[in-house]
Amino acid sequence: QVQLVESGGGLVQAGGSLRLTCAASGRTFSTYGVGWFRQTPGKEREFVAAISWSGGTTYYADSVKGRFTISRNNAKNTVYLHMNSLKPEDTAVYYCAAGYYSGSYYYSTKEYDYWGQGTQVTVSS
Repeated sequence: QVQLVESGGGLVQAGGSLRLTCAASGRTFSTYGVGWFRQTPGKEREFVAAISWSGGTTYYADSVKGRFTISRNNAKNTVYLHMNSLKPEDTAVYYCAAGYYSGSYYYSTKEYDYWGQGTQVTVSS
């Protein structure tokens, strides 16, 4: 069993930066891939970034590539999402998730078994 708690969200001006943290409990967390997703009212949850269990492979949505960086520290059971050059369209609730995603399906919510409660990110123009 893995429990996830996100933190670090808040209000920031366009062009600013935030770092989201996903803190996990559970001894098997380091064996899971981790993804960050985001959701706005009335829309489906969308993929943002993912990282393999070792941290050796990362994936990004085209909309955040070059601006966001995902990283992890397995010794601390933590995954981070560094967000730079934020835009108003990045405003959403951000969720981290853990799962044994298979192959190229890292972007699918169905591949993740454990989810955090979410943290709100608001980018003002």
